[in-house]
Amino acid sequence: MAKKDKTIMLVCAAGMSTSMLVKKMADAAEKAGIKVAIFAASAADAQDRLAADHPDVLLLGPQVRYLEGDFKKSLTIPVAVIDMQDYGLMKGDRVLQTALDLMPS
Repeated sequence: MAKKDKTIMLVCAAGMSTSMLVKKMADAAEKAGIKVAIFAASAADAQDRLAADHPDVLLLGPQVRYLEGDFKKSLTIPVAVIDMQDYGLMKGDRVLQTALDLMPS
């Protein structure tokens, strides 16, 4: 993965639905001139991807919101659950803004 200014990781049950959202987020970032790396992982692969890619923020799909507490306890990066409506409607621009707002400046 090419190094960008910031890295955003999305986690969902299988990694499929978030893959579509990653594309929408990447398009929104490119359009806004924001340099970020965005990737998705399944809940099962999340720990390995966290260790390998060192994201700056972790966003959870609504279907895995039950993992939020565990991730917040074990990580030093911001962790949040993606708004269900933004997730369902694949609002990449809004989810991107959520991630950016969580990142320390």
